Amino acid sequence: MTAYAAAKVEPELAVDSRCELGECVLWCERRSALFWTDITAARLWMHVPDGGVTRHWNLPERLGCFSLCDDGQLLLGLAKGLYLTDVDGVDALALKQVAEVERDRDDTRINDGRTDRHGNFVFGTKNERDDSATGGYYQFSFARGLRRLALPAAAIPNSICFSLDGGTMYFCDSRVPEILCCDYEADLASVSNVRGFAHVDAEGASPDGSIIDAEGFLWNVQWGAARVVRYRHDGSIERILAIPAKNPSCCTFGGANFAELYVTTAREDMTVDELVHMPHAGGIYRLPMADVRGLPEDRLVTTA
Repeated sequence: MTAYAAAKVEPELAVDSRCELGECVLWCERRSALFWTDITAARLWMHVPDGGVTRHWNLPERLGCFSLCDDGQLLLGLAKGLYLTDVDGVDALALKQVAEVERDRDDTRINDGRTDRHGNFVFGTKNERDDSATGGYYQFSFARGLRRLALPAAAIPNSICFSLDGGTMYFCDSRVPEILCCDYEADLASVSNVRGFAHVDAEGASPDGSIIDAEGFLWNVQWGAARVVRYRHDGSIERILAIPAKNPSCCTFGGANFAELYVTTAREDMTVDELVHMPHAGGIYRLPMADVRGLPEDRLVTTA
């Protein structure tokens, strides 16, 4: 086993948003802004670090995930559908539905998602009723519409991200302490050769959101373990970063040089005593990186 050590990076509280379930944080380099969701509150957040401006918009359904679009809009994955919206200079978001998702089911909603290297949005649906594996994985594009990916059903799909060349998709079911990967063909919405990538070794931890950095290493945020882990290409641990919140959920690289790691956290699944000792849980934490750089988010192609 390759040795590793906890990295000595001091997280700082960037936004004291106190989200019940902060998730799906993305950096928009065009706006120099962070976006994230509080799923439980059905709320989209935005923060501009340079100006210190923070705002949010309320939504009619829970927002599980979203994507930046090539034309400047956002694609929102609400509980039962995908919607386009423009956030610039508006007090309320006008929503244009582009796809329904499992509208005939009352036990699922959209959860984690990310745009692939070819401009398609890939996301999963989670079971809202119990721990049964009833959720699925989908790819959406304006050219081909909504297509289901032939991946194993999941209770809580998470960790969706893509290798630098776009040929490998990473994902997980957060009930299981393992990040998986598979071969991925974007044009065909085809997946194959599902296999294990990395085992989550912290007791009681669940793999949550993941991203890929400029070297192709995978960063996974681990719910219940108060940490973010960077994995090498072979799935071994390269470093561990501690987060001062029990339930971190997702991360992104931002800033002018993509050298700042931002991490969302949640207040969900915390006791009263834990919240007393971690009062800023649900906020956004920033960790400066001296030796690692991230990449701009891939954008959804809005032309068919």
